[in-house]
Amino acid sequence: MKNSTKWSLWAAFLLCISLTRAQGEYNLIVEGFDWGAAVNKVVLSKTNQQTTLDAEHYSVIVSRGSAEAAVNPSTGSREVIATYASDHNGTFNEEGEFITLVLAVAPSIRIASPIVYTPGKGNNWVDYKVSITNSNTLETWNTEKERFIPLVDEFDLSGSFSHGAVTMSYASFAPRVQRDKNPLIIWLHGGGEGGTDPTIPLLANRAANYASADIQDYFEGAHVLVPQSPTRWMDSGNGSTRGQVDDIYYEALKELFDDYVSKHPDIDTDRIYVGGCSNGGYMSLKLILEYPKYFAAGYISALAYYGEFLSEKQAKSIRNVPIWFVHSKDDPVTQADKTVIPVHQKLMDAKAKNVHLSLYDNVTDISNLLGGENFHYPGHWSWIYSHANKSQRDVDGAVVKVKGVPVTLMQWMATMKK
Repeated sequence: MKNSTKWSLWAAFLLCISLTRAQGEYNLIVEGFDWGAAVNKVVLSKTNQQTTLDAEHYSVIVSRGSAEAAVNPSTGSREVIATYASDHNGTFNEEGEFITLVLAVAPSIRIASPIVYTPGKGNNWVDYKVSITNSNTLETWNTEKERFIPLVDEFDLSGSFSHGAVTMSYASFAPRVQRDKNPLIIWLHGGGEGGTDPTIPLLANRAANYASADIQDYFEGAHVLVPQSPTRWMDSGNGSTRGQVDDIYYEALKELFDDYVSKHPDIDTDRIYVGGCSNGGYMSLKLILEYPKYFAAGYISALAYYGEFLSEKQAKSIRNVPIWFVHSKDDPVTQADKTVIPVHQKLMDAKAKNVHLSLYDNVTDISNLLGGENFHYPGHWSWIYSHANKSQRDVDGAVVKVKGVPVTLMQWMATMKK
């Protein structure tokens, strides 16, 4: 064998060994979807010039673990559906020094979620680890460097407020363009998002979307405040309330609102909106009942306040507060005929001036990527319509209008003022 041939084979062998040992870093992109959070992109640092953009060359293996709860599935593979050159945060850049892998996501792909729901413990982050291999170059990436969560990263997550025995964490978002006066949108999470990590209520049911450009445009910029209950909003201190007794949080929440407004003098106190889902829907109605002159409007999905505990006197006391309810007829948790239907009827009987109810048969796929009307989410998840600003019709099927113009939920709310 000629020496040149020997050296060529030896060089190829050394390159193979070098590539096999090459281990790079990756960044994770986590986004909120209608069904919850998912890791939908992995951004790879290029370890050499031979790194390819061919999706079929990549395999992605995931492991999920938690000391707090059982995680199922704990391991699995992810499907790579596309690749592109990018910056380190996954932004397309033809000359970028990184490669972004786009991963398949869907409600049925549970291995995609970095958050796991456990009955009694709610939603919690898991230890989400990824190992990526390029079969063509034998490169591997198995060390996470950074994690990006679009929209959530724009929130201040450091908020904390104490009143009496209650201490709450909260997330807040300031308008991208400051004006002299800006409205305030308050969102109150469901029963599974309590704790001390405000990223959970922002992601678990996509509340971060109130900071999206589409929704912000309706308000020409708005503050968004997302408080987090240490337990659940319907905690009475001795079990749960459905409206028959007080909870232990509503007074502290009102104090938090006042404190936040005092620290942000640009907030228009005539345009403070409160809404929430399930437990948070209960709390939204409770706050409106206790402080009817404070809020310009309410937007409530999957209401957990029971109609039997709303008195005629209470209904009359809030008949001038604009409220838009969103609910599904097949909700098995907050059953419509026990919650939103009788509450809505009592408000109508009290001659409420501006109260609407979007009552759906089912909660379906609004993206049309999973089957559209033929794909049904759990009936309790009616907040999907709120966060995506899809609600337009009242309970009688008529389109809701403001000054004769058809509006969506967020368009309607943006026009409400005390």
